[in-house]
Order: sequence, then C-alpha cells, then structure tokens
Amino acid sequence: MSGKPTLLFISPQFLFPLDAGGKIRSANILRHLKGGAFNTRLLSPATASERVRWSAEVTMLADRIEFFAPSPKNLIWRVRRALGFMTSIPISAFSDADAPFRNAVATAIRDRPDLIVFDYVQSLAASPAQLNAPHLFFAHNVETEILERHAGNARGAMKVVWAREAAKMRRFERMACERAAGVIAVSDRDAETFRRRFNAAATFAIPTGVDPDRFRFSPPPDNAPPILVFTGSIDWKANQDGLLWFMDEVWPLIVSQRPDASVIVIGKNPPRAMINRGKGMNWRFTDFVEDVRDHAKGAAFFIPLRVGGGTRIKAYEAMSMGLPVVSTALGVEGLPVENDRHLLIADGACAFAAAALRLLDDASLRARLASAARALVERNFTHEAAARAFERSCLEILNKGR
Repeated sequence: MSGKPTLLFISPQFLFPLDAGGKIRSANILRHLKGGAFNTRLLSPATASERVRWSAEVTMLADRIEFFAPSPKNLIWRVRRALGFMTSIPISAFSDADAPFRNAVATAIRDRPDLIVFDYVQSLAASPAQLNAPHLFFAHNVETEILERHAGNARGAMKVVWAREAAKMRRFERMACERAAGVIAVSDRDAETFRRRFNAAATFAIPTGVDPDRFRFSPPPDNAPPILVFTGSIDWKANQDGLLWFMDEVWPLIVSQRPDASVIVIGKNPPRAMINRGKGMNWRFTDFVEDVRDHAKGAAFFIPLRVGGGTRIKAYEAMSMGLPVVSTALGVEGLPVENDRHLLIADGACAFAAAALRLLDDASLRARLASAARALVERNFTHEAAARAFERSCLEILNKGR
C-alpha cells in the first residue's frame, strides 16, 4: 500500500448506466481521481446482475470497490417510503437510509479511511452518529431549493406536501452542514448558498465536466430539420414539470408559426400520461437509450426547467456537440454562460417560444452560438478539470483536520 491517504466515497446509488446527471458527474470524478493524490474506495449498492453487467466499467472508478445488496423495490419498500413522509427526515433521505445502507456504511468506516465523502446530502442519513474521520458531502444540488420551487409551483394538497418536505430538508441540510467538515458544490452560486443559508464551515465549488472528445462538435447543417431536442431522466419531477409546461404553454405558440416543427425527448421512464399527451403533437419519446449522441439530432436543444438545482450537465453536452441551446434562466443557473453569446435564455412561454423559433429559423444564429459554446466548454469544462478541483478540495479538508 502506498503512503497516500484513503478517500472513502459513499454512493447511495449504483452509478451505471450513466443515464442521469448525478451519475455522470460522480462516475467521471471518481474515474479521474483514481491514480491521483488518494487511494480511493467506493461503497455502492449493486445487485448481482449489475455487478456482472458493469464489472469492467466499475473497476475503472476506484482502487477498491465495496458493494452491498440494496433493498428490493417491493411493496415493503414502497410502504416504508410512504411512512417516511410522517417522520422528521426528508422522505428522500429516509428511503435511502435503510438497514442495508446503514450497515454497509458502518462496516466500511471500520477500516478507518482518512476522509469520507458522502455523495448527496441525503446519504448522511445512513451515517452513524460518530465518524472516525473527517467527512464532507458532495452536493449536486441545494436540495431545499428544489423542494421550495416545487412548492411554489404546486397547487392544492401538493403545495402542502412540497412545503412540508422543504421545511424538513432545510433542517436536514443545516444539520448536515454544521456537522460536516465541508461541502463540495457544483457552482459558486450553490457554494455561497450553503454558506449563507446553512452555515457550512467550508464550501468549495467545482466546474461541471463534459468529455469533448466523446461529445464531438457536429453542429446542425443550415438545412437542419426543425427538431427540438431534450435529454434527461424523465422520472425526475423537475424534468416532468418543465416538459409539461413546455407542452402546454410553449409548444402551441411554436407550432402556430412552424407547424412542421417536432420534439424528441431522450431519457428513461417517461410517464405514460405524458407519452399519450404527446401523441398527435409531433413529439417522440425514446425512453432509455445506450448513447444519447445517436438520437440528439435536430436544429436546437431546449431546457425548459422551472424547478431544480445544481447545474445541468445536459447543457454542456449539447454545447459540446454543437447543438444551439435555448433555456430558462433556472435551466442554466450556476453556469458561467452569457445570453446571446453561448445560448439563448428566455423565461415565460411567449419569450421561450420566440427564442426557440429564432433558432429554428436562423441558421447563422445557430452557427454563431454553437461555435462560441463549444469553445467555452473546451477551455473550461472537462471531467479532468472537475476531478482536479474536487481533489484539491478534499486535500484542503483533510489537511485542516490534521
């Protein structure tokens, strides 16, 4: 064993396939941490079939991999998750921190790692009261803000549900920040929020990474078909909210001017009700795909988010490929991008529709935005850069504790 300190990375989810932003971010940071300043250990749930199917990919993530068997998503699991609504812990943290996860964390820390990283603040619910090493959490989002934004957009009984969960998460994130030695956020804006709202002792911001060699620059031709592209996990409530808003309020304005326009939605688990609503509207849903690059073909990429947090990896992937982007301001919150230079930013149905139509109609605008956005990504936002920033943050926390 080398003299390097040991970093234990605790993940609440199996990281493959890379079909969600959090998985993409965590997996690529781990892959680029390996061989660096730390001996890396990864603790992750995995079924027997997942271990076999993804064995080669997982070994690339850490020097040592430790699996535990997750609870099956059966009726008992669903009942337990529902009961979590009545507890003082946010339901997302309560449902993750079941007995298998708690036991696995307790076992993993017995080997006394030098530093513990919890992926997502909710993972701390599986932590014992006392840890034998400094720890931090990797915050892909400010979870409280997501829930507050859902509450702000909801109506009726769901407004009460979201507000209750937001209050629970505020308490949970504050306690997590007060307990942890540090927080690694995905933008300067989120890092400042953890300092200001939750009194985090130390906060760090890392860039959002993308692989420009994998997402090669291939901008749409001047005569590109009028297709708008969306990618993301469609089972995420924030994506569902944004797509339904776009479908109900923005899309009619677009097709009134461009009846030949169409939409392709690339991502896992689209609700059946949404698919049915898209029938007859020239919308196509792919569900899960092995490689989004094979399907992300069109004139422009759209990010219609009204709730959410963190930063959107999908934005940089589209920019890297040369797909010009139109987004709400929240959809690119925390990203150092400029309106009408790297993309178009528009809020409200009329403004969003007008911006999308500009991209569909103006090939020179598409080319200008695509070129500037690709240059921005190449200069600043690779997975290697994100991992080095993550590593520096971890070393600073470790050295402070010595």
